[in-house]
Amino acid sequence: MKLILKVTTIIIIFTLCAFVFVGCNEKDASVVKVNEVTHSVFYAPFYVAINNGYFEEEGLTIELTNGGGSDKSMTAVMSGQADIGLMGPETAVYVKLAGSNDYPKVFGQLTQKDGSFLIGRTNPNNFSWSSLEGSEIIGGRPGGMPAMCLEYALYKNGLIDGENVTINYDVQFDLITASFESGIGDYCTMFEPGASQYEKNGKGYSITSVGAEAGKVPYTCFMATQSYINDNPKTVESFMRAVIKGIDFVMESDDLTVANALLPSFPATDVEILASSVKAYKAIDSWKASPVMSEEDFNTLLDILEFADVIDERVAFSDIIDNSIAQSLTK
Repeated sequence: MKLILKVTTIIIIFTLCAFVFVGCNEKDASVVKVNEVTHSVFYAPFYVAINNGYFEEEGLTIELTNGGGSDKSMTAVMSGQADIGLMGPETAVYVKLAGSNDYPKVFGQLTQKDGSFLIGRTNPNNFSWSSLEGSEIIGGRPGGMPAMCLEYALYKNGLIDGENVTINYDVQFDLITASFESGIGDYCTMFEPGASQYEKNGKGYSITSVGAEAGKVPYTCFMATQSYINDNPKTVESFMRAVIKGIDFVMESDDLTVANALLPSFPATDVEILASSVKAYKAIDSWKASPVMSEEDFNTLLDILEFADVIDERVAFSDIIDNSIAQSLTK
């Protein structure tokens, strides 16, 4: 399985790099195209910044698209379809190791725990990770943070993929819920509000948090190519200023207040489900109060990538992370 992971990751890396091109058309710097890896309450501070008008206050208009996986979100950034990506920093590591000249840099961290929850078909009375022995879990794309954090959480509990548990890597990230509902696997992972909605609909049970078990790690970040950051420093600064306002709002407000601020981003979801989702993420300390990433946390990320056997060498913190703007805004 480890060899498959590494080969798959290499294919992803070169697929991403194949899309790189240099844009020469003049663009409106006030319009920022953002591609998010998935649409989840996990990114509540970002949506709050949009819905509360914080980006408008900074003179920015956000055009938001959904990648449905970090590989696709990185492709959007590297191809110029998106200016900024909201995704796992592991993708920036992969592109840097592939030798790209204009590789992406992380300029703001949003989340610090895995945001997925383990979903089962039945509700165990007293769940323990050891009870997953012998089961099949739909884990997401090889080389993606959801799959790697799941594998790490299982490992901490004596469960080894391919030995006493099976992680199914064959299902695309945005098809996990549908695949699980169709009967594939014994368990799967879902983000909020999908996990709470799935349980409310009587289709399964949200059993435990993967992030709480896997521990603290830089999980989702804002990033852009070095050329975009160099060409649009004021735009990136304004963007981060709005995000910080969103972070502060979420940290300082009660669950229902945050849920109401999220409604425009989740119009088909009941406010009670949104409030429950916010509560679940606050309970595991998902959001980073400051968007400045620490080198210690970055090294934890590299440890997980090495554990998953998807990288053969480490990259320097300064090569991937640019804290300068975030630091200037949080002094």
